[in-house]
Amino acid sequence: MPGARPIFYVSDGTGITAETIGHSLLTQFTETEFKSDRMPFIDTDAKAHEAARNIRAAGEAAGERPVVVSSCVNQDIAEIIAGSGALVLDIFEPFIAPLERELGKSRQPRVGKAHGIVNFDSYHQRINAMNYALTHDDGVRLDYKDAEVILLGVSRAGKTPTCVYLALHHGVRAANYPLTEEDLETDRLPAKLRPYKNKIFGLTIDPDRLHQIRQERRPDSRYAALDTCKREIAAADVIFRTEGIPVLSTTHASIEEISSRVLEALGINREMY
Repeated sequence: MPGARPIFYVSDGTGITAETIGHSLLTQFTETEFKSDRMPFIDTDAKAHEAARNIRAAGEAAGERPVVVSSCVNQDIAEIIAGSGALVLDIFEPFIAPLERELGKSRQPRVGKAHGIVNFDSYHQRINAMNYALTHDDGVRLDYKDAEVILLGVSRAGKTPTCVYLALHHGVRAANYPLTEEDLETDRLPAKLRPYKNKIFGLTIDPDRLHQIRQERRPDSRYAALDTCKREIAAADVIFRTEGIPVLSTTHASIEEISSRVLEALGINREMY
């Protein structure tokens, strides 16, 4: 991507925090082209010097000053990275000093703390939620009494990835049910779902986008035909309206936004891990 501004997510841990925050920052600059790279586990001076050389070289090749989003806890490593000549954004810096003043305590740097297994109960909750999402995917199992969320929608509307995200990041037991042609022949919920109506959230999608997604899966099939997509989406939307089910279009929504909307609508307040 010649001419794109290089941006690096550098960390002496996984780099997940730096990348997550960095991506959020970049969404505010949609007219600028970026080429991003994550550099995790930069936890020795030797690795830091190599990273600094690579960052400097990328800037020279692009003819643009690189940007580094850093979550390096080790200050010696942070200083070496700063020697790359890049604009370094330390994600901790704006917050540490105010917190130290407020708490009356100095920081105790710990690499990898943000994504470590701090609480085994919450860790096992997420693992169990992931197993639940996988065993209750696409209506495979219909015993929903333990479900916290049931995502409802036509095939390929984004139900499975949302269930996996809810399980992995929030420890929520999420199932999903795909509306079949038989289900769509009526404007009511399928009988097997009615006892769980208070757990249901609907996902819809623009027919053109659904057509595109299905074409990638089954090219030129009846399943992927635009007319099929339009008919299924229209019938599903009738069910959502008739039953008063909360619904969100996934066409332009990120999985993070979809998940947050689902939790808000169903009144589930769960910490993000």
